Amino acid sequence: MAATDPRQQHIVSTLVEAHQALMGVDPLAFRARFRKMAADPYAFYRGSASLFYTDMEKLDDAWADERTSRVWIHGDLHAENFGTYMSNEGRLTFDVNDFDEAYVGHFSWDLRRFVASLTLLCWQKALPSRAVRDLARTYLEAYLGRVEDYVDDEKSAFAFGLENTGGTIYRVLQQARAARRTRLLDSLTLIEDYERKFRDDGSIRVLDDDEHAEVEEAFEHYLSTIPDSERSRRRVFYRVKGIVGKKGFGIGSAGLPTYNVLIEGFDEAQENDIILTMKQSNIAAPSRIIHDERVSGYFEDDGHRAVISQRSLQSHTDPFLGYTTIRGVSYVVSELSPYKRDLSWEDITEPDQMVPVLEALGQATAKIHCSTDEDSDHDLVPFRTETAILAVVDPSRNDFIEDIIGFGEAYADTVRKDHALFVDAFREGLITAVPAA
Repeated sequence: MAATDPRQQHIVSTLVEAHQALMGVDPLAFRARFRKMAADPYAFYRGSASLFYTDMEKLDDAWADERTSRVWIHGDLHAENFGTYMSNEGRLTFDVNDFDEAYVGHFSWDLRRFVASLTLLCWQKALPSRAVRDLARTYLEAYLGRVEDYVDDEKSAFAFGLENTGGTIYRVLQQARAARRTRLLDSLTLIEDYERKFRDDGSIRVLDDDEHAEVEEAFEHYLSTIPDSERSRRRVFYRVKGIVGKKGFGIGSAGLPTYNVLIEGFDEAQENDIILTMKQSNIAAPSRIIHDERVSGYFEDDGHRAVISQRSLQSHTDPFLGYTTIRGVSYVVSELSPYKRDLSWEDITEPDQMVPVLEALGQATAKIHCSTDEDSDHDLVPFRTETAILAVVDPSRNDFIEDIIGFGEAYADTVRKDHALFVDAFREGLITAVPAA
């Protein structure tokens, strides 16, 4: 049986093309992913960035010129891709997270994707259309305000932390602050004969000798990709104490092969050991429609792209961030941090609760766009992005805001229809690469 609706055919073919290699390796993992995507339109939207970009390829973007179409973007910016992390300065920071889809493209794509996600989220909370439009405007005006701040102060080191936040954002930071490394270690490891090792809780895969040796070799290569300041730590640091296989987690990561690596911490005390994740990288969704060899040729592989992107978009990022390869396949390495907390919208239900959150998210979005230009340690964006963005927006600022809001409304409606088509295709076995049952 095949899909007969043209849009349904497009949805199926796009999802299969984007993930066919991994579907072949682990179709059951993708069945679980598709089950999660089937839950509601927002979950479907989160898991279908590739579909979004096939639609962006056909969009006439009035705000993209030679410079603003060449801004480093997040690539999958939605309302839940924000949260906390511990910076390499030891500061708890609230920022954009999850850079698997980051690439160089139209700055407005990030804004369009976010506003569409916000519209879907508000629809599920049954908020009236006028309130949703006002909330989207709040986000976009906060974004433009922070872009202007970068024009006035190009060296701005703006970041959200405990000292300059309140309300929901402050609570998320305090929840992260209350975390304990020992609690994370005790949940995933145990101590036998005075040595810490991974706990077999049913979610790990024990490696045979050959695979273990391959991952150890990949780990040695990873060490050469982290900053010199991190590699210069004391000698016991980075000593490998254990390696296990894991399965990818989350809607976007399902099916991606993953390893956990237990390493010695700051000293030989057992309470500060560190767990690193080594996750197979994927192809960035925007790269499927950006055909610029200056960009694609810059990266060794998608692991390198994801790491360079995160270091460019996120100030003072995870000090353990790096990349490696196993059997020619690229992987991203980062800390499995106890201090990571994602922004949850579950209890944020009323517009007056959402306004300060969206003001913060708009500013955080501006930060990632404006801190990745000519002042960075790469030459992919050789101009000041904040100046370029305001040059195209300022003459018609209200038109720009109305365009993004109108797009968000229209695309959210498309997503709701696409979700229904996807669910029907999946449950009727039309996605043949992934068994429905």
